[in-house]
Amino acid sequence: MPGGIEGFDRNVFINCPFDKGYEPILQAILFCLIYLGFSPRIATEANDSSTVRIDKIRTLIESSLYSIHDLSRCQAGKKGEHYRLNMPFELGFDYGCKQFFTDQRCDKKFLILEEKAYRYQAALSDIAGCDIKQHAADYQKAVRAVRNWLVSEADIVADGAAKILGAYADFQEWYYERQLAAGFSEDDIKDYPTSELLAAMKAWVALGKPI
Repeated sequence: MPGGIEGFDRNVFINCPFDKGYEPILQAILFCLIYLGFSPRIATEANDSSTVRIDKIRTLIESSLYSIHDLSRCQAGKKGEHYRLNMPFELGFDYGCKQFFTDQRCDKKFLILEEKAYRYQAALSDIAGCDIKQHAADYQKAVRAVRNWLVSEADIVADGAAKILGAYADFQEWYYERQLAAGFSEDDIKDYPTSELLAAMKAWVALGKPI
C-alpha cells in the first residue's frame, strides 16, 4: 500500500460530469461500487470550501488503485457552449500518476466511459485505441460496464448486473421511505449531497440490504 494510504486497493476514483442529467448514472455507479465492496472516491464526497479542488482531486487519484473516467461531456451540447475539459484533464492527471510513481500506483486500473461511441476522438484523439465503453446515457448499461470491469481487473466474484440493479431499486425505495419518515420533503430528497447518499448506501448494505 503506497505511503500507507488507507484502502488503496479498494478505492475507486470517479471522474465524471456533475450536472443533473448525469445524476442517475453517477448514483447507480456509486451504488454498484458499494454493493461490490469498493469505496467510491469523488470530489463531491466532502464540501470543505477551504480545500483547493485540484489538490483534493490529486489526493483522491493518488489514493485509489481504480479509476472511472466518463468523458460524456467533452463536446459542447449547444451553440456557444464550451467543451468541458475537467474530465480529460483529470484522466491525464491520473495517467501521469500511473506512469510516474514506482510503487503500487503504477498498477492503477482505468475504466473509460463515453455516452456515444467514438465521439471522444474529436476532442481527445490521444486515447484512440483504448477500450472505451459506451453507456448511451443509460444507467443500467453503466452499471454493467462497471461490474464487468471490476470482475476482470479486480479479480472478484460478483453478482450479475441484473441482481445489482434489482438491489439498487430496493435501496432507492428504502432510502425514499426513510427520508420521508425523517421529515424530508420530496425536494429535499432530490437535493441530497453526495456524502449523505454514500452514507445511506453503506448503511443499507450494513443492515443486510433490507427490502
